[in-house]
Amino acid sequence: MTTIRDAAQKIMQTAIGLAPERWLPGGTPDPLIGRHGAIGSSVPRVDGPRKVKGEAPFAAEVPARNMTYAALVYSTIARGHIATLETDAAQAAPGVVLVMTYRNAPRMAPPAVFMSDPRAAGASSLPVMQDDAIHWNGEPIAVILAETQEQADHAATLVRVTYTEEAASTSFEYAAAHAHRPDNVLGEPAVIEIGNAEAALAEAAHKIDRTYHTPRYSHAAIEPHAATVWWEADGQLIVHDATQMLNGTRWTLAGIFGLKEEQIRILSPFVGGGFGGKALWNHQILAIAASRLSGRPVRVALSREGVFRVSGGRTTTRQRVALGARADGTLSALIHTGIAAMTAYNNCPEQFSFPARHLYAAGSFKLEQKVADIDMVANTFMRAPGESVGTFALESAIDELADDMGLDPIELRRRIEPAKDPTSDHPFSSRHLLDAYARGAERFGWSARSPTPRARREGEWLIGMGVATATYPYYRMPGGTARITLTRAGHACVAMASHEMGMGTATVQVQATADRLGLPLTHVTFAYGDTALPPGTIAGGSSQTASIAAAVTAAGEKLVSALLKLVGNASPLAGLKAGDIVARDGGLGHRALADRFESYVSILSRANRDQVSAEAEAPMPLEVQKYAMHSYGAQFCEVRVNAVTGETRVSRFLGAFDTGRIVNPRTAASQFRGGIIMGLGLALTEETLFDERTGRIMNASLAEYHVPVHLDVPEIDVIWTDTPDPRAPLGAHGIGEIGITGVGAAVANAVYNATGRRIRDLPITLDKLLGIT
Repeated sequence: MTTIRDAAQKIMQTAIGLAPERWLPGGTPDPLIGRHGAIGSSVPRVDGPRKVKGEAPFAAEVPARNMTYAALVYSTIARGHIATLETDAAQAAPGVVLVMTYRNAPRMAPPAVFMSDPRAAGASSLPVMQDDAIHWNGEPIAVILAETQEQADHAATLVRVTYTEEAASTSFEYAAAHAHRPDNVLGEPAVIEIGNAEAALAEAAHKIDRTYHTPRYSHAAIEPHAATVWWEADGQLIVHDATQMLNGTRWTLAGIFGLKEEQIRILSPFVGGGFGGKALWNHQILAIAASRLSGRPVRVALSREGVFRVSGGRTTTRQRVALGARADGTLSALIHTGIAAMTAYNNCPEQFSFPARHLYAAGSFKLEQKVADIDMVANTFMRAPGESVGTFALESAIDELADDMGLDPIELRRRIEPAKDPTSDHPFSSRHLLDAYARGAERFGWSARSPTPRARREGEWLIGMGVATATYPYYRMPGGTARITLTRAGHACVAMASHEMGMGTATVQVQATADRLGLPLTHVTFAYGDTALPPGTIAGGSSQTASIAAAVTAAGEKLVSALLKLVGNASPLAGLKAGDIVARDGGLGHRALADRFESYVSILSRANRDQVSAEAEAPMPLEVQKYAMHSYGAQFCEVRVNAVTGETRVSRFLGAFDTGRIVNPRTAASQFRGGIIMGLGLALTEETLFDERTGRIMNASLAEYHVPVHLDVPEIDVIWTDTPDPRAPLGAHGIGEIGITGVGAAVANAVYNATGRRIRDLPITLDKLLGIT
């Protein structure tokens, strides 16, 4: 079946590649690309006042009558079975309402794991609390419900359990020795070979062949994972969740609990940081099951330790990058292979080879990913999943090759800039990476960098500069539907079950809709965060802006058609077709004749209508089948490394980005900076310490898992090309994840320029730099 599906997909891709451009989404550029109005303006976040006032309801703040509070008990072995489980003391503790274990938990089907179905949202395919089996160290084995959180937490400490342990796979080196090639990597082939890269490498005039390591990383969003759930008398399930996957969560929960989708309502109007980690994990499922068993609402809010135990993060990788160059600096061979750890129950390999597939021209390629199965909490997406760690290896290797050849690192990248996508042969829809490099280099003062390591010193501090390429794919998720309701007062509401995780989704969609309908910003609202609304797409892959905009565009076209049916013969618009019309000045007008115009208020008043609505689904994202579509950037870093202690400080950072049109400079700058800061954590401070003897995460708290704080982060400068992509809605690409990519390599390359020492194993901690005096 997989072979048939792959063959059908190749046939479709070929047909789309041959199709006239006008047949495809984006074949006719979005008319808003050339217009200047709300789009491109630094509009303050529309949800900002509510958050500042504390009026924004998060999942752990939703009130409910007769609420109970949940605490989880976690396993302390990596694999085996529960031998004894004593819960009497917990059940007898003050305020305890219920103790749920595998013995009394309702029967539930295993979750549909993400990627197994377009609607699936499960982080793992493992059954949840259905038997005595243990699959990772930290798996929930009991749920305590009590009248207060303090009572539940206390009762959880009274549960006593013993285990029958089994041999577990917890060593990365052992698992790597038995690594296997997955069927695919997020729908892409696990192996790409063009020419004979190993032979070309052996014959290359210049070559480097290096191995790079990245550790585990854990999600540490400000808002820990939480949910408030209850069952209505009619059997409807209400879930207030912190999720990036509203409709996927509903579909997956329906399968787990044997319900119809319409029996479940998921609400998630505000999410305090997702970054890929706010998916469907065990805690929501257990809270729903416990609520069904107890007959009362349940609030589960994971402790910080609980987040580390129950929800996964980025997994460890070992990557080989080998580059062969001709005497003129062009590449004859590009090899990027390696292994990522994963569990056998999910499908989330770090796609670290993806940047190498699309960034640079080479005469031959060898790109391969394998996975090593480990008994651990299921890993998941984490801001720019594979690209963030993949660019660390690839961009560090590019810097090493430039050093070996005596070339400026930017000059080497200029020489290997491709004319079209190197591995798919697709034309680029929009690529201005060298422009971003030129602008960034001038603004950062790159010309002052010495190519000789250790050339600049101030007292104990060695100072160096580094650069790296940022890249992330353009995604537009299928399946989103928008509804626009226009009132007689000339106000419009866009409704879609989308998400607001702090990136400004609601704000930029209000801007885009205002321009598309010719309305002032104050006359547009965006309803989101509720499965009672038309279905939205996931908030992931930096895809929401384009995905929502495409649906709103389709709905807007239907709305114009519906309005033209209402105008009547007395209207200045009588006889006009949708193609003749442009929305402007609070109404509809002829594209060329200014006097043929009528306001929305007039149209609806004469038709005696209070409102008119239109709903439409976005077209399939066929543009990505014909064009190579990516966001790009150039990351510039200056570091100061103490020659005595090895302490590394980032003193300056600049990101120059090529991400299509910037819809809102204010929210965009925040997203770019946020990604860069997360990249500094990836490079310098963050590491999930995994005890390979027991499979236990050892630093499951923010006291020991070190995220960057204000003193770790310098002022970050961000600039952009602001060049629209004519094939993308609004001309825009996603920007939420591009900021983190390339940062790890830029820091490592700057450290090399400062000290002469190459660090190929993240994070760059002071112990790796001792002895550089």
